Amino acid sequence: MEAKRRTVVLALLAFLSAVGAGDIAAQDYPSKPIRLIAPFAPAGTLDVLARAIGQRLTEAWGQPVVVENRPGAGGNIGTEVVARSPADGHTMLLISVGFTSNPALYRKLPFDPVKDFAPVSLAAATQNVVVVHPSVPARSVKELIQLAKSRPGQLNFASSGTGTSQHLAGELFKSMAGVQMQHIPYRGGPLALTALISGEVSLMFNNLFTALPHVEAGRLRALAVTSAQRSPAAPGIRTIAESGLPDYNVSTWYGLLVPAGTPKGIVAKLNAEVVRILNLPEMRARLGNVVELTPSTPDQFAAHIRQEMVKWAQVVRQSGARAD
Repeated sequence: MEAKRRTVVLALLAFLSAVGAGDIAAQDYPSKPIRLIAPFAPAGTLDVLARAIGQRLTEAWGQPVVVENRPGAGGNIGTEVVARSPADGHTMLLISVGFTSNPALYRKLPFDPVKDFAPVSLAAATQNVVVVHPSVPARSVKELIQLAKSRPGQLNFASSGTGTSQHLAGELFKSMAGVQMQHIPYRGGPLALTALISGEVSLMFNNLFTALPHVEAGRLRALAVTSAQRSPAAPGIRTIAESGLPDYNVSTWYGLLVPAGTPKGIVAKLNAEVVRILNLPEMRARLGNVVELTPSTPDQFAAHIRQEMVKWAQVVRQSGARAD
């Protein structure tokens, strides 16, 4: 009997070695509702993207995907929630640029951005646009720079939080243009945008996806997009690079992570489904041509995170920006 039991155990171990424990775990995944943590306030681009992906995952797998907004501390509050969650694929995190800049902005983080997470896929990218309140007497980037130099420290720019791409786009602009402007962080993009429309702040390096309707309605004036190329959604808006700062290039990207230690089979299953969803024509139609859907492999996303961490550490160091 003992010899038979040993044979069964050895056969099971051989099977696990051949197919991988992660592959076995993936067969029953998902076995319960999935939490998709959005570490910023509702109604912003990240939130819209999270809900679009969550809806499609729910339809595909028959398990509800619940989007939870956990804003605060530049995305760190929601990120910590996922870092401390079970590594079983039932808690995911949709991150943005701030995930890779926060290690340089904050003296201490309650998680390790590399060791505590497993990349699933890049999801999307969008451009930012410099928008000013109509009362600001600047109709181009050149005029904005001249205005800022004539009023050092008097112009203020809003962002959806310290360490976000909107904040860092402003810091990079200040550094390259040699101007002084005051950063005013808000708890999420919608609040920052509302403050700009009301005239509470002067300008914003806002997401094109949410800013464009207000530009078209005349509530804001667009000066330039922050990416290297003009946007297909607004080809008439020049780039900052075309407007006097030739090396300026900032875009906002989004991607999915799970806790480190999540079985590789589950990560692979998630990646395959997310890539399928992001390639659906209806997803592209829903998000329009302002958001570029950019699915990737987990390894490609991991490499992207490493590159972005190096890039933004340099920007933070040059600007002297701090979050604490």
